Amino acid sequence: MSTTAPTIAVHRPGPRSWLTLVVCEAKMVARDTAGLVVPLGLPLLILLTSAQAAGDQVVTGGFTVLEAYVLPLVLTMVIATIGVINMPSFLAYYRRSGILRRLSVTPASPAMVLVAQVVVSVLQTVLGLALAVAVSFLGFGARPPADLATTAGVYVLAMAAMYAVGMIVAAVAPTPNSAVAIGLVGFFALGALGGMFGGPGSLPEPLAELGERLPFGAAVQALAAAWVGAPVEPAHLISLGVTVVVGSVTAALLFRWD
Repeated sequence: MSTTAPTIAVHRPGPRSWLTLVVCEAKMVARDTAGLVVPLGLPLLILLTSAQAAGDQVVTGGFTVLEAYVLPLVLTMVIATIGVINMPSFLAYYRRSGILRRLSVTPASPAMVLVAQVVVSVLQTVLGLALAVAVSFLGFGARPPADLATTAGVYVLAMAAMYAVGMIVAAVAPTPNSAVAIGLVGFFALGALGGMFGGPGSLPEPLAELGERLPFGAAVQALAAAWVGAPVEPAHLISLGVTVVVGSVTAALLFRWD
């Protein structure tokens, strides 16, 4: 007589499990005071210290330095601090503490943690975007983008590029502290070359050209062009797209769950 082995049903996490995990990740981020305040407060401080003078200098088409440079810079800083510094530190902590390894033997795959952390990072980025835009519009009379759809598309692409860089940091950093250190170095290096400390004009020409090809500078330049209604240079979009692809592939090859 032949017997048939019983079929074991595999229960996959449903929408409620995903929502619970996202809520837990959000609580973790909210409890990290520095990680919550710095990505929102630092760009806002730059905006407040620069907006008054920048709002009086018209650049093109009625748009001022505030819309053509300061706001794109501030919005890029929001996504860079969250993507390159914050997110990798949480993922490195989960790997260091063994959470990812333990999740690998449960129906809740470690990949769920990555997805949940990205979702929370996106929500934090949207909050930073809303704060910066609200302050600039209500406090300093900034004008909305000339091409809202293009501006939003560039911002999403820039966000993906910064998160791809952050995933590389998470993949190579053995501890949370090292993730923060590597992220800070990467953030300030990309920011310095991308015009965070005085604009590309303050750099030697070779460094300024390099900075515009790196994700921070490319994001600032592309956002600035979209905001004032100028054509976005393909080179900047290509730079961001290449960063997304190269960063994702590199992180996937280097990332370890334990």
